[in-house]
Order: sequence, then structure tokens, then C-alpha cells
Amino acid sequence: MKKLLAVVAAVAAFSANAAETLTVAATPVPHAEILNFVKPALAKEGVELKVKEFTDYIQPNVQVAEKRLDANFFQHQPYLDEFNKAKGTDLVSVVGVHIEPLGVYSTKIKKLDELPSGATVVIPNDATNGGRALLLLDKAGVIKLKDNKNILSTVKDVAENPKNIKFRELEAATIPRVLTQVDAALINTNYALEAKLNPEKDALAIEGSDSPYVNILVARPDNKDSDAMKKLATALHSPEVKQFITEKYKGAVVPAF
Repeated sequence: MKKLLAVVAAVAAFSANAAETLTVAATPVPHAEILNFVKPALAKEGVELKVKEFTDYIQPNVQVAEKRLDANFFQHQPYLDEFNKAKGTDLVSVVGVHIEPLGVYSTKIKKLDELPSGATVVIPNDATNGGRALLLLDKAGVIKLKDNKNILSTVKDVAENPKNIKFRELEAATIPRVLTQVDAALINTNYALEAKLNPEKDALAIEGSDSPYVNILVARPDNKDSDAMKKLATALHSPEVKQFITEKYKGAVVPAF
């Protein structure tokens, strides 16, 4: 009996001390890098964080919805909303972490108010980034939209265009190639970096922490309030993570907290 009690006590002690595992899908940069940075802090909190890297934007959501993974970290709220609507899922945001800002770039002017009348400005041709570009131009005072809260605004929603800007819409990845041929272009951070542009120094205007395109930690309704998920959310909002993002990415990724 004493031996049995000793075994039971040992198992109970082991269970109490065993780390809870949390498996999170993420795209490699910067999401997986940020998650790997918080691993040691979570381990001290009794959470073993496992990061599974993906390069597509579909499977991370599918596998969380199907309970093959606990959470994911790769997308912003507008994308999640569209995914839930299209796929009939009910994934939810746990916490917002950072923004990968869209910026306005030019090789011809130094400030946006130098845009000439009839300037040609290139914006992405997809619905998410096209609306995002127009919102940034509205905020910068270049144009006025009918509704500056509508993230799906199109060129047809431009209410005031005092400089008679001519908009060209191109695939986001190709825009850096035409930068020298136009007056200004709105370029996603990842493509700006590939084109050797420095978002912090070269952008004439860039999204701030009030952008609706905050990259979020995503989970299911049944596990979003779990103890382990709360600990991960707290870790992602720590001063250490803010410093890590600021120093490592130098403006290419901006903390949203």
C-alpha cells in the first residue's frame, strides 16, 4: 500500500510540474521569430510552446479550426474576417501584436505635398491592399474617401482628389519594379525590403499602430481563454517583445501595443 501511495504521489507531482503544450502555426518571418523569442519566458510559466512553420495562408487556419493545432500567428483581422466568411469557420482573435506597414515611396519627391498635379500613383490591385493604400493616402491628406473607415475602399470611392492623381493598380509584388517610372507607389513592407528600401527612412508616409491591419494571434472560441493561451498573449505583449521587434526589424515591423 505504501508503495502504491508513493507511486500515486509521484505521478501527481509529475503532472503538476509537467508543462502544458501549445502548438502554434506561424509564417517564418517575423511571426515564427517572435514566437521563438518568447519560448523561454513561457517555459518558466509552465507552457511548452511548439512553433510549426507554414508558408501558405490557408492551412494554418484550417488546422486550427480542425483542432490539429492550438493557434496560429500570421494574419491580420481583415484577412481573418474574409476567411471565416468564405470557409464558414469561427476563428477568433486573441491579441494583436504587430503591423507590417504599407508605405508610400518615391524616387522623384521627398515629401507627399510635392506630388505634382496629375501625378501617377501606383497602388496594389488586390482588394485588401488596395483599400489599405487608399486609407493611407486619405490619412496623409492626399485624397479624401467617401468613408475613411471602409477597408475595402476602391478608386471609385475617392470623393476628393485635389491633385487629380491618376491611379494605376498593379499586383503588389511587381510595384517596386515600376517605382522609378511613376511619381509615387504604395508598397508592402516585405516587397519594400526586397527592393532594398528602408521603410523607416524611405517611406514618405507609413501606417502606424492605429492601422486595422494588425497581425493577430488566432485561436478557436473553445480555447482562446485557456490558461496557456492567456500566458502566450501576455508574453507577446511584454516590453521585451516590443524591444525585440523594434530593434530587430528597424521599422519594417511595428509593435501594435
